[in-house]
Amino acid sequence: MHVTAKLVNVFQVDKQLRGLQSRLRSAEAFLSQQSKDLQQLDGKRAALDAQLKTHAAQAADHQGEVARLDAKLESIRTQMNSAQTNKEYQAFLTEVNNYKTDRDRAETAALELLSKADEIKKQLAELDSQRGERDQVRQIASGDRDARAREIQTQVAELKAKRDQLAADVPPAALATLDRLLSQRGEEAMASIDVQDRKRHEYTCGSCQMSIPVDAVNGLLTNGKVTMCSSCQCLLYIGEDAAQALVPPTAASRR
Repeated sequence: MHVTAKLVNVFQVDKQLRGLQSRLRSAEAFLSQQSKDLQQLDGKRAALDAQLKTHAAQAADHQGEVARLDAKLESIRTQMNSAQTNKEYQAFLTEVNNYKTDRDRAETAALELLSKADEIKKQLAELDSQRGERDQVRQIASGDRDARAREIQTQVAELKAKRDQLAADVPPAALATLDRLLSQRGEEAMASIDVQDRKRHEYTCGSCQMSIPVDAVNGLLTNGKVTMCSSCQCLLYIGEDAAQALVPPTAASRR
């Protein structure tokens, strides 16, 4: 068996493996997305929780200032009752008005911060609800991923063993080329040659549909020479349909 045929055998088993694992990869991708969504929700919640604590602390400071000013105002009003002159009374009154302005400002700031805190609490409750729903989806996704992994475990092990056995019979350089292309192109790592017109020697790559030189086709036919498409760089081989199309009419009729 020539090198290209051996590469095709490895490639075909690899395709089976990829097909078998595709559902598992899909389940893993879905699970990964749910986990990322949960992390994003946790990040948002942490940020909102930090804002809530900041607003609560600032509101407490302003409320403390209101209490301090209330005590100050009560003290001044007591002093006003014992004022001896109108001038002294007016001075106390001015002081009271100034403290009242400061008090109103502190109280307004405290109320605004408490209002913001209430809004954040609503957002946190909504996030908690979203997280609960998302976590349920993630748990289902995790179960689905585990179930699919169990379903294909035996088949994957058998195919991997078969691939290793076939790969061991392929020259290292050729196998390295196939592995590189499988990593880069997946199931388009190899492609069969399409026979457009045998008489006119018109052949194309089954992957990119670009023209393939006659000498490249002859090399594959005669000794299975490792051949790459000059356009898309995939490995070429002669598939069953192409092999039948390349059989001369006289030979075909004898068959």
